[in-house]
Amino acid sequence: MKKEKGFTLLELLIVVAIIGIISAIAIPNLLLAVQRTRQRRSMSDMRNIATAWEARGVDTGRYNAAATGVAGADKPVDMADLTAALSPTYMRDVPTLDGWGTPYVCFTDQQWATNPRASIYAIISAGEDHIVSQTVVLGAFTDFDCDIIYSNGSFLAYPSGGGLK
Repeated sequence: MKKEKGFTLLELLIVVAIIGIISAIAIPNLLLAVQRTRQRRSMSDMRNIATAWEARGVDTGRYNAAATGVAGADKPVDMADLTAALSPTYMRDVPTLDGWGTPYVCFTDQQWATNPRASIYAIISAGEDHIVSQTVVLGAFTDFDCDIIYSNGSFLAYPSGGGLK
């Protein structure tokens, strides 16, 4: 008698069930890790832009060159103007998009390119929903839709579990 080679239907069903269970555990964790990576990238870019902006501020004595805002910074700054002011002297390549592909939004307490000196700035990432909220929620958050806000050297709104300096 010749013995048949191969797998039984029961063995195949068990393998498929095991793969399904592993996938059910791994995929949500992978998606969460991708969103956290986007948050961290956005926070790192914001910190780098702010460092360059502050270095320029030290040289020029102002943040605003010769909507809604944050912490007194309510005058919008066009990213093209900010990029032109920072690049290449203070930062070679100024990131203009956050981890979700949405343009950063920047504010100062004085109009860009006006005589009064701006002393406050804010950089905002809209988060996963791509919408900058009209109401500012400060402190730690756990929702990927919340805005990440960096102003004058520290994060005002940031993901919980990190983000403080």
